[in-house]
Amino acid sequence: MVHVLSSRVLLHPADPDRARRFYGEQLGLGVYREFGTGPERGTVYFLGGGFLEIAGRTDAPRDPETRLWLQVPDLSAAHDELVAQGVPIVREPVKEPWGLVEMWIADPDGTPIVLVEVPADHPIRYRPGI
Repeated sequence: MVHVLSSRVLLHPADPDRARRFYGEQLGLGVYREFGTGPERGTVYFLGGGFLEIAGRTDAPRDPETRLWLQVPDLSAAHDELVAQGVPIVREPVKEPWGLVEMWIADPDGTPIVLVEVPADHPIRYRPGI
């Protein structure tokens, strides 16, 4: 069995400075650590129970299957904060048939980011009879 001590998602953006502005300033993610020097230095952000690392640079098109799923406590407040920061909302908050409230945004390279609120009565939070 693999014993995992930590985890992170690694993204290689087209423009590292633009990506750091988006994740650090517009989304407001806290910096866990930075490494290297210059414009392609690495920045690792806190991401709930894991980390998001922005490092290097690529001119390759982004992988269309890559998505980030970020759970927030209050999606309405997150929506208002993101709009105030100038982050375009790709899809406004909607309660999905599976019971989660979801809103979609995208990073500067077009990586889709779903922000999710788990309502108090959702099975993720509450399991009747247990």
